[in-house]
Amino acid sequence: MHSPTEADAVIIGAGPVGLFQVFELGLLEIKAHVIDSLPEIGGQCIELYPDKPIYDIPAVPVCTGRELVSNLLKQIEPFKPQFHLGQDVTSLKQQEDGRFLLTTSENKSFLTKTVFIAAGVGAFQPRVLNIEGIEPLVGKQVFYHVKQPEQFTGKRIVICGGGDAALDWALYFANTAASVTLIHRRNDFKAVPQSIAKMRELCADGKIQLLIGQITDLEIQNGNLTSIAVDNIDGNTQSLTLDDLLIFFGLSPKLGPIAEWGLDIDRKQIAVDTEKFQTSIPGIYAVGDINIYPGKKKLILSGFHEAALAAFAAAAYLNPEKPIQLQYTTTSTKLHKALGVQSPTFE
Repeated sequence: MHSPTEADAVIIGAGPVGLFQVFELGLLEIKAHVIDSLPEIGGQCIELYPDKPIYDIPAVPVCTGRELVSNLLKQIEPFKPQFHLGQDVTSLKQQEDGRFLLTTSENKSFLTKTVFIAAGVGAFQPRVLNIEGIEPLVGKQVFYHVKQPEQFTGKRIVICGGGDAALDWALYFANTAASVTLIHRRNDFKAVPQSIAKMRELCADGKIQLLIGQITDLEIQNGNLTSIAVDNIDGNTQSLTLDDLLIFFGLSPKLGPIAEWGLDIDRKQIAVDTEKFQTSIPGIYAVGDINIYPGKKKLILSGFHEAALAAFAAAAYLNPEKPIQLQYTTTSTKLHKALGVQSPTFE
Protein backbone atom coordinates (compact mmCIF):
# COMPACT_ATOMS: atom_id res chain seq x y z
CA MET A 1 0.00 0.00 0.00
CA HIS A 2 1.28 3.46 -0.92
CA SER A 3 1.55 6.37 1.52
CA PRO A 4 -1.91 7.66 2.41
CA THR A 5 -3.40 10.61 0.56
CA GLU A 6 -3.85 13.46 3.03
CA ALA A 7 -7.13 15.34 2.90
CA ASP A 8 -9.36 17.74 4.78
CA ALA A 9 -12.47 15.78 3.83
CA VAL A 10 -13.33 12.39 2.40
CA ILE A 11 -16.87 11.73 1.22
CA ILE A 12 -18.04 8.12 1.08
CA GLY A 13 -20.70 7.95 -1.62
CA ALA A 14 -20.98 9.63 -5.02
CA GLY A 15 -24.75 9.88 -5.24
CA PRO A 16 -26.61 13.21 -5.43
CA VAL A 17 -26.18 14.01 -1.73
CA GLY A 18 -22.48 13.13 -1.80
CA LEU A 19 -22.02 15.36 -4.85
CA PHE A 20 -23.86 18.26 -3.21
CA GLN A 21 -21.69 17.75 -0.13
CA VAL A 22 -18.70 18.51 -2.38
CA PHE A 23 -20.37 21.80 -3.35
CA GLU A 24 -21.20 22.91 0.18
CA LEU A 25 -17.69 22.07 1.39
CA GLY A 26 -16.20 23.86 -1.60
CA LEU A 27 -18.01 27.07 -0.73
CA LEU A 28 -16.26 26.89 2.65
CA GLU A 29 -12.86 26.26 1.01
CA ILE A 30 -12.73 22.60 1.99
CA LYS A 31 -11.59 20.27 -0.79
CA ALA A 32 -12.87 16.74 -0.89
CA HIS A 33 -12.01 13.28 -2.14
CA VAL A 34 -15.00 11.07 -3.03
CA ILE A 35 -15.02 7.27 -2.79
CA ASP A 36 -17.77 5.03 -4.15
CA SER A 37 -18.19 1.28 -4.50
CA LEU A 38 -19.87 1.66 -7.90
CA PRO A 39 -17.84 2.06 -11.10
CA GLU A 40 -19.53 5.33 -12.07
CA ILE A 41 -20.74 8.49 -10.38
CA GLY A 42 -24.40 8.89 -9.46
CA GLY A 43 -25.40 6.30 -6.87
CA GLN A 44 -28.99 5.09 -6.92
CA CYS A 45 -29.94 7.73 -9.52
CA ILE A 46 -27.72 6.13 -12.14
CA GLU A 47 -27.92 2.49 -11.07
CA LEU A 48 -31.65 2.24 -10.36
CA TYR A 49 -33.54 4.97 -12.25
CA PRO A 50 -31.26 6.87 -14.66
CA ASP A 51 -34.04 7.72 -17.11
CA LYS A 52 -37.03 7.91 -14.80
CA PRO A 53 -38.42 11.35 -13.95
CA ILE A 54 -37.88 13.07 -10.58
CA TYR A 55 -40.41 15.76 -9.69
CA ASP A 56 -39.43 16.98 -6.20
CA ILE A 57 -36.14 18.83 -6.74
CA PRO A 58 -36.77 22.49 -5.80
CA ALA A 59 -37.12 24.82 -8.82
CA VAL A 60 -36.68 21.88 -11.21
CA PRO A 61 -40.17 20.77 -12.30
CA VAL A 62 -38.86 17.50 -13.72
CA CYS A 63 -35.53 15.85 -14.46
CA THR A 64 -34.22 12.33 -14.84
CA GLY A 65 -31.75 10.78 -12.44
CA ARG A 66 -29.09 11.07 -15.13
CA GLU A 67 -29.84 14.77 -15.68
CA LEU A 68 -29.72 15.48 -11.95
CA VAL A 69 -26.30 13.85 -11.61
CA SER A 70 -25.03 15.65 -14.72
CA ASN A 71 -26.13 19.03 -13.34
CA LEU A 72 -24.57 18.33 -9.95
CA LEU A 73 -21.28 17.40 -11.61
CA LYS A 74 -21.37 20.67 -13.54
CA GLN A 75 -22.12 22.56 -10.32
CA ILE A 76 -19.11 21.13 -8.47
CA GLU A 77 -16.61 21.55 -11.33
CA PRO A 78 -15.03 24.69 -9.77
CA PHE A 79 -13.99 22.68 -6.70
CA LYS A 80 -12.21 19.91 -8.64
CA PRO A 81 -13.06 16.93 -6.42
CA GLN A 82 -11.06 13.74 -6.90
CA PHE A 83 -13.12 10.60 -7.42
CA HIS A 84 -12.06 7.08 -6.48
CA LEU A 85 -14.62 4.69 -7.96
CA GLY A 86 -15.18 0.95 -7.94
CA GLN A 87 -13.89 0.44 -4.42
CA ASP A 88 -15.28 0.04 -0.93
CA VAL A 89 -13.95 1.71 2.20
CA THR A 90 -12.97 -1.39 4.14
CA SER A 91 -11.67 0.20 7.34
CA LEU A 92 -11.76 3.49 9.23
CA LYS A 93 -9.52 4.07 12.25
CA GLN A 94 -9.00 7.26 14.20
CA GLN A 95 -5.34 8.13 14.71
CA GLU A 96 -3.64 9.65 17.76
CA ASP A 97 -3.68 13.11 16.14
CA GLY A 98 -7.47 12.91 15.66
CA ARG A 99 -7.39 12.28 11.92
CA PHE A 100 -8.99 9.24 10.33
CA LEU A 101 -7.16 6.60 8.31
CA LEU A 102 -9.36 5.05 5.64
CA THR A 103 -8.36 2.08 3.51
CA THR A 104 -10.18 0.76 0.45
CA SER A 105 -10.62 -2.56 -1.31
CA GLU A 106 -8.20 -1.28 -3.97
CA ASN A 107 -5.41 -0.84 -1.38
CA LYS A 108 -5.68 2.94 -1.40
CA SER A 109 -5.51 4.84 1.87
CA PHE A 110 -6.54 8.31 2.96
CA LEU A 111 -5.57 10.29 6.05
CA THR A 112 -8.34 12.81 6.51
CA LYS A 113 -9.47 15.33 9.10
CA THR A 114 -13.18 14.80 8.46
CA VAL A 115 -15.35 12.06 6.97
CA PHE A 116 -18.78 12.43 5.37
CA ILE A 117 -20.77 9.23 4.96
CA ALA A 118 -23.24 9.74 2.11
CA ALA A 119 -23.56 6.08 1.24
CA GLY A 120 -27.32 6.00 0.66
CA VAL A 121 -28.65 2.73 1.98
CA GLY A 122 -25.14 1.30 2.05
CA ALA A 123 -22.60 0.06 -0.45
CA PHE A 124 -24.33 -1.42 -3.46
CA GLN A 125 -23.26 -4.96 -4.29
CA PRO A 126 -24.43 -6.78 -7.42
CA ARG A 127 -26.93 -9.58 -6.94
CA VAL A 128 -25.02 -12.65 -7.99
CA LEU A 129 -25.91 -15.76 -9.97
CA ASN A 130 -25.84 -18.56 -7.41
CA ILE A 131 -24.62 -21.53 -9.39
CA GLU A 132 -21.84 -24.00 -8.69
CA GLY A 133 -18.45 -23.17 -10.19
CA ILE A 134 -19.12 -19.54 -11.06
CA GLU A 135 -16.92 -17.77 -8.49
CA PRO A 136 -13.50 -18.47 -10.10
CA LEU A 137 -14.85 -17.08 -13.38
CA VAL A 138 -15.88 -13.68 -11.98
CA GLY A 139 -13.74 -10.98 -13.54
CA LYS A 140 -12.45 -13.46 -16.10
CA GLN A 141 -15.49 -14.48 -18.15
CA VAL A 142 -18.33 -13.58 -15.79
CA PHE A 143 -18.99 -9.89 -15.11
CA TYR A 144 -21.44 -7.95 -12.93
CA HIS A 145 -20.17 -4.55 -14.16
CA VAL A 146 -18.84 -3.41 -17.52
CA LYS A 147 -15.76 -1.26 -17.03
CA GLN A 148 -14.11 -1.69 -20.44
CA PRO A 149 -16.71 -2.27 -23.18
CA GLU A 150 -14.03 -2.73 -25.82
CA GLN A 151 -12.92 -6.03 -24.27
CA PHE A 152 -16.15 -7.63 -25.51
CA THR A 153 -15.73 -6.58 -29.15
CA GLY A 154 -16.12 -9.59 -31.44
CA LYS A 155 -17.13 -11.88 -28.56
CA ARG A 156 -20.12 -14.20 -28.18
CA ILE A 157 -21.89 -12.53 -25.26
CA VAL A 158 -24.74 -13.72 -23.07
CA ILE A 159 -26.48 -11.07 -20.96
CA CYS A 160 -28.78 -12.00 -18.07
CA GLY A 161 -31.38 -9.62 -16.66
CA GLY A 162 -34.46 -7.65 -17.49
CA GLY A 163 -33.76 -4.14 -16.24
CA ASP A 164 -32.27 -0.99 -17.71
CA ALA A 165 -28.65 -2.13 -17.33
CA ALA A 166 -29.22 -5.47 -19.10
CA LEU A 167 -31.09 -3.91 -22.01
CA ASP A 168 -28.74 -0.93 -22.33
CA TRP A 169 -25.73 -3.22 -22.72
CA ALA A 170 -27.58 -5.63 -25.01
CA LEU A 171 -28.38 -2.70 -27.32
CA TYR A 172 -24.81 -1.44 -27.12
CA PHE A 173 -23.11 -4.75 -27.86
CA ALA A 174 -25.51 -5.58 -30.70
CA ASN A 175 -23.27 -3.37 -32.83
CA THR A 176 -19.87 -4.61 -31.65
CA ALA A 177 -20.10 -8.22 -30.42
CA ALA A 178 -20.04 -11.35 -32.59
CA SER A 179 -23.39 -12.31 -31.06
CA VAL A 180 -25.63 -11.15 -28.23
CA THR A 181 -28.07 -13.38 -26.39
CA LEU A 182 -30.36 -11.85 -23.77
CA ILE A 183 -31.75 -14.19 -21.12
CA HIS A 184 -34.58 -13.22 -18.76
CA ARG A 185 -36.83 -15.38 -16.63
CA ARG A 186 -39.99 -13.89 -18.13
CA ASN A 187 -41.06 -11.97 -21.22
CA ASP A 188 -41.67 -8.83 -19.17
CA PHE A 189 -38.94 -6.23 -18.74
CA LYS A 190 -38.40 -3.48 -16.16
CA ALA A 191 -36.70 -0.97 -18.42
CA VAL A 192 -37.66 2.24 -20.18
CA PRO A 193 -40.18 1.59 -23.00
CA GLN A 194 -37.82 2.90 -25.70
CA SER A 195 -35.17 0.32 -24.75
CA ILE A 196 -37.68 -2.51 -24.71
CA ALA A 197 -39.02 -1.50 -28.13
CA LYS A 198 -35.50 -1.22 -29.58
CA MET A 199 -34.50 -4.59 -28.12
CA ARG A 200 -37.50 -6.30 -29.71
CA GLU A 201 -36.75 -4.58 -33.02
CA LEU A 202 -33.17 -5.92 -32.96
CA CYS A 203 -34.48 -9.37 -32.03
CA ALA A 204 -36.73 -9.28 -35.11
CA ASP A 205 -33.72 -8.26 -37.21
CA GLY A 206 -31.65 -11.15 -35.82
CA LYS A 207 -29.10 -8.92 -34.10
CA ILE A 208 -30.12 -10.05 -30.60
CA GLN A 209 -31.33 -13.48 -29.57
CA LEU A 210 -33.89 -13.48 -26.73
CA LEU A 211 -34.30 -16.52 -24.49
CA ILE A 212 -36.97 -16.69 -21.79
CA GLY A 213 -35.64 -18.94 -19.08
CA GLN A 214 -32.93 -19.37 -16.46
CA ILE A 215 -29.33 -20.55 -16.40
CA THR A 216 -29.11 -23.87 -14.57
CA ASP A 217 -25.58 -25.10 -15.24
CA LEU A 218 -22.13 -24.11 -16.49
CA GLU A 219 -19.85 -26.11 -18.75
CA ILE A 220 -16.24 -25.48 -17.73
CA GLN A 221 -13.23 -26.97 -19.50
CA ASN A 222 -9.64 -26.39 -18.35
CA GLY A 223 -10.83 -23.54 -16.11
CA ASN A 224 -12.66 -21.77 -18.95
CA LEU A 225 -16.40 -21.29 -19.36
CA THR A 226 -17.41 -22.78 -22.71
CA SER A 227 -21.20 -23.02 -22.54
CA ILE A 228 -24.23 -22.70 -20.29
CA ALA A 229 -27.40 -24.71 -19.85
CA VAL A 230 -30.65 -22.73 -20.01
CA ASP A 231 -34.03 -24.09 -18.87
CA ASN A 232 -36.75 -22.34 -20.86
CA ILE A 233 -40.37 -21.75 -19.87
CA ASP A 234 -41.44 -24.93 -21.69
CA GLY A 235 -39.27 -27.02 -19.39
CA ASN A 236 -36.74 -27.81 -22.08
CA THR A 237 -33.00 -27.35 -21.62
CA GLN A 238 -30.70 -26.01 -24.29
CA SER A 239 -26.94 -25.54 -24.38
CA LEU A 240 -25.54 -22.20 -25.44
CA THR A 241 -21.87 -21.63 -26.28
CA LEU A 242 -20.36 -18.29 -25.28
CA ASP A 243 -17.21 -16.34 -24.59
CA ASP A 244 -18.44 -14.04 -21.81
CA LEU A 245 -21.39 -13.93 -19.42
CA LEU A 246 -22.69 -10.54 -18.20
CA ILE A 247 -25.12 -10.61 -15.28
CA PHE A 248 -27.37 -7.68 -14.35
CA PHE A 249 -29.73 -8.85 -11.63
CA GLY A 250 -29.77 -5.48 -9.91
CA LEU A 251 -28.00 -4.25 -6.82
CA SER A 252 -28.34 -5.12 -3.16
CA PRO A 253 -27.45 -2.49 -0.54
CA LYS A 254 -25.29 -3.59 2.37
CA LEU A 255 -24.08 -1.54 5.32
CA GLY A 256 -20.90 -3.60 5.18
CA PRO A 257 -17.78 -2.43 7.07
CA ILE A 258 -19.54 0.78 8.19
CA ALA A 259 -21.18 -1.31 10.91
CA GLU A 260 -17.74 -2.01 12.41
CA TRP A 261 -16.51 1.59 12.72
CA GLY A 262 -17.80 2.19 16.25
CA LEU A 263 -20.65 4.47 15.17
CA ASP A 264 -24.05 4.56 16.85
CA ILE A 265 -26.17 2.39 14.52
CA ASP A 266 -29.97 2.28 14.70
CA ARG A 267 -31.78 -0.19 12.41
CA LYS A 268 -28.87 -0.31 9.96
CA GLN A 269 -28.71 3.49 9.81
CA ILE A 270 -26.28 5.91 11.41
CA ALA A 271 -27.66 8.04 14.24
CA VAL A 272 -26.90 11.77 13.94
CA ASP A 273 -27.91 15.03 15.59
CA THR A 274 -29.94 17.60 13.65
CA GLU A 275 -27.64 20.56 14.28
CA LYS A 276 -24.45 19.26 12.72
CA PHE A 277 -25.49 15.87 11.30
CA GLN A 278 -22.52 14.56 13.21
CA THR A 279 -22.32 10.93 14.22
CA SER A 280 -21.35 9.63 17.63
CA ILE A 281 -17.71 10.25 16.64
CA PRO A 282 -16.76 13.96 16.29
CA GLY A 283 -15.42 14.71 12.83
CA ILE A 284 -17.55 12.05 11.14
CA TYR A 285 -20.84 13.17 9.58
CA ALA A 286 -23.62 11.19 7.92
CA VAL A 287 -25.99 12.69 5.35
CA GLY A 288 -28.71 11.34 3.11
CA ASP A 289 -30.46 8.00 3.36
CA ILE A 290 -27.72 6.45 5.50
CA ASN A 291 -28.60 8.53 8.58
CA ILE A 292 -31.48 8.50 11.02
CA TYR A 293 -32.91 11.06 13.45
CA PRO A 294 -36.38 11.99 14.74
CA GLY A 295 -38.56 13.06 11.82
CA LYS A 296 -36.13 11.76 9.18
CA LYS A 297 -37.52 11.70 5.63
CA LYS A 298 -35.61 9.87 2.91
CA LEU A 299 -35.77 12.54 0.25
CA ILE A 300 -32.99 13.92 -1.93
CA LEU A 301 -33.90 17.49 -0.95
CA SER A 302 -33.59 16.53 2.75
CA GLY A 303 -30.12 15.20 2.03
CA PHE A 304 -29.16 18.51 0.39
CA HIS A 305 -30.20 20.37 3.56
CA GLU A 306 -28.22 17.94 5.72
CA ALA A 307 -25.12 18.39 3.54
CA ALA A 308 -25.24 22.17 3.98
CA LEU A 309 -25.40 22.00 7.78
CA ALA A 310 -22.76 19.26 7.93
CA ALA A 311 -20.39 21.42 5.86
CA PHE A 312 -20.72 24.37 8.25
CA ALA A 313 -20.21 22.04 11.22
CA ALA A 314 -17.08 20.61 9.62
CA ALA A 315 -15.69 24.07 8.90
CA ALA A 316 -16.05 24.93 12.60
CA TYR A 317 -14.52 21.58 13.56
CA LEU A 318 -11.50 22.14 11.30
CA ASN A 319 -10.96 25.75 12.43
CA PRO A 320 -12.46 26.12 15.92
CA GLU A 321 -10.87 29.54 16.46
CA LYS A 322 -12.15 31.00 13.19
CA PRO A 323 -15.69 32.38 13.02
CA ILE A 324 -17.63 30.89 10.12
CA GLN A 325 -19.45 33.59 8.19
CA LEU A 326 -22.65 32.83 6.35
CA GLN A 327 -22.26 34.21 2.85
CA TYR A 328 -24.72 34.19 -0.04
CA THR A 329 -23.84 33.14 -3.56
CA THR A 330 -26.01 36.00 -4.86
CA THR A 331 -23.85 38.73 -3.33
CA SER A 332 -20.52 37.37 -2.06
CA THR A 333 -17.60 38.31 -4.31
CA LYS A 334 -15.52 35.70 -2.48
CA LEU A 335 -17.95 32.96 -3.44
CA HIS A 336 -18.20 34.30 -6.98
CA LYS A 337 -14.44 33.98 -7.27
CA ALA A 338 -14.53 30.42 -5.92
CA LEU A 339 -17.26 29.53 -8.42
CA GLY A 340 -15.48 31.24 -11.28
CA VAL A 341 -18.37 33.56 -12.08
CA GLN A 342 -18.55 37.29 -12.64
CA SER A 343 -19.91 39.34 -9.73
CA PRO A 344 -23.05 41.18 -10.85
CA THR A 345 -23.22 44.96 -10.81
CA PHE A 346 -26.36 46.36 -9.24
CA GLU A 347 -27.57 49.84 -10.13
